Amino acid sequence: MNSTGLIIKREYLSRVKKNSFIIMTLLGPLLLAAIMIVPIWLATQEKSELRIEVIDESFLFKDLIPENENIRFDYPPVSVIPAQENFYNTNYDAILYIPHNVISGGNAVKIFYKTPLGFAAEEYIASTFSKMAYNVILLKNKVDIKTIKIAAQNSQIKVLSEKIKTDGKSEKQNSGTFIAIAIGAGVLIYMFIFMYGVQVMRGVMEEKSNRIVEVILSSVKPFQFMMGKIIGIALVGLTQFVIWCVLTFSIYSIGSATLLKNIDIKQVQQKEEVYSIGADLNYEKMKQIDKANVVTQVWNDLKLIDVKAITLAFLFYFLIGYFMYAALFAAVGAAVDNEADTQQFVLPITIPLILCFVVAQFVIQNPESNITYWLSIIPFTSPIVMMLRLPFGVPINELILSMSFLVAGFFITTWIAARIYKTGILLYGKKASWRELTKWLFYKQ
Repeated sequence: MNSTGLIIKREYLSRVKKNSFIIMTLLGPLLLAAIMIVPIWLATQEKSELRIEVIDESFLFKDLIPENENIRFDYPPVSVIPAQENFYNTNYDAILYIPHNVISGGNAVKIFYKTPLGFAAEEYIASTFSKMAYNVILLKNKVDIKTIKIAAQNSQIKVLSEKIKTDGKSEKQNSGTFIAIAIGAGVLIYMFIFMYGVQVMRGVMEEKSNRIVEVILSSVKPFQFMMGKIIGIALVGLTQFVIWCVLTFSIYSIGSATLLKNIDIKQVQQKEEVYSIGADLNYEKMKQIDKANVVTQVWNDLKLIDVKAITLAFLFYFLIGYFMYAALFAAVGAAVDNEADTQQFVLPITIPLILCFVVAQFVIQNPESNITYWLSIIPFTSPIVMMLRLPFGVPINELILSMSFLVAGFFITTWIAARIYKTGILLYGKKASWRELTKWLFYKQ
C-alpha cells in the first residue's frame, strides 16, 4: 500500500473508533426516525374529552356551537357569577362566557378554566366562533348565507403547473416536493463540507502543534499527507452518512410496524385538520373528507423527478465540493499554530457557503435567473446552488459546464493549498498573514 493509502487508513480508523463517532452514528438515526414517527403517534393518542359550560348572554348560540370528539358543550340556565362561584363543585373543565354585545362591538368571548385547555382547543373555539359570528352578522343584514358559502367554495381555485418539454408534451410538477428535495440536498452538502472540512483543519493543526508531522513527513511527501487526511476524513463522513440512512430506514420501518401498525395515516391527517381549524362543523363530517394521503402524494411526485440523475449529481457535488473546501481548510491548518489564528482565514472560505443560504429563497423562486445561473457555475457556490436548481430541471450543457468548472476549481484550490501546506506545515512561531501566504505560493519547492 502506498503512503497516501496508509494515511487514509490511519485517518479513517482513528476516527471511526472514537466513542464520539459511535455515539453520534447511533443517536442520529434514532433522532431522525423519532422526528418522523413520534408526531404521527402523538396525533393518534386519545385526547381527554373537555366539558365546557356555556353562559350565553347574547342568546345567539344556544345549542348551536359545533362539537367534536374532544369537546362537549352544555348550556345550563345559570348566569356567569354563580357559575364562577360554583365552578369547582362541577365536573366542567371550563366556562365559556359569551357577553351580550359579542356581535355589536364586544368581539371577544372569555374562557375560565381550572387547568389550561391547550392551544388546539382554544383555536377550535376561536375559529368556530369567528365563523358563526360572521354568519350571524350576514343574517342580521339580510345577506343570503347560502350564496356566500357557494361563492367561497367555488372560488378556491388551485394552480396546477405543468412543464412543456421540447417534444411539445407536458408533465406535471410539484413545487413543494421539489423545494423540499432542493433544500435537503443543499443542507446536507453544507453540513458535510463545513463539519468535516473543519475536522481536516483541526487534525492538521493538532499534528503540527504536537510535532508529529515532522516524523511523518520524513517518509511521506506533504501533498500525499494532505490528500490522505482529506480523503480519510471524507470516508469517515460517507460511512456515517450511509449508516444513518440504513439505520434511519430500519428504525422507521420497525416503528411503523409496531407503534403505527393500527394507524391510518389518512385518517390522522383529516382528524388533525378538522380539530385544529374548528370546521363547521362536527366530527362526523370528517369522515366525508376525501383527501389524498400525503405519503402517496409525495411518492407520486417523486415519480415525476429523475431521482437517479439527481442522486448521481448530489454525490458528485457532495464529494468534489468537499475535496475543494477541505484542501483550503487543510492549508489554513498548516499555516497557523493555534485555533485563535484561524478566524482571519476561515471566514473568507465560509462566506461563499453562507451566501448560498442567503440567496437560497431567491434561487428557488428564480431558478432560471442570471444570478442563479452564475452562482451555479462558480465553483465555490455551485455545490449548493446547483442542487437547489436541479429538481426544477437544468439543461445538460449547463450541468456539464458547472461540473467542469467545479473539477477545475478543485485542481486549482488543491494546487494553492498544497503550496501553502508544504511551507506552512513545518513553520512554527510565526503568525501567517495573507501577504505571507501569497509569498509561499511562489516559493521554489
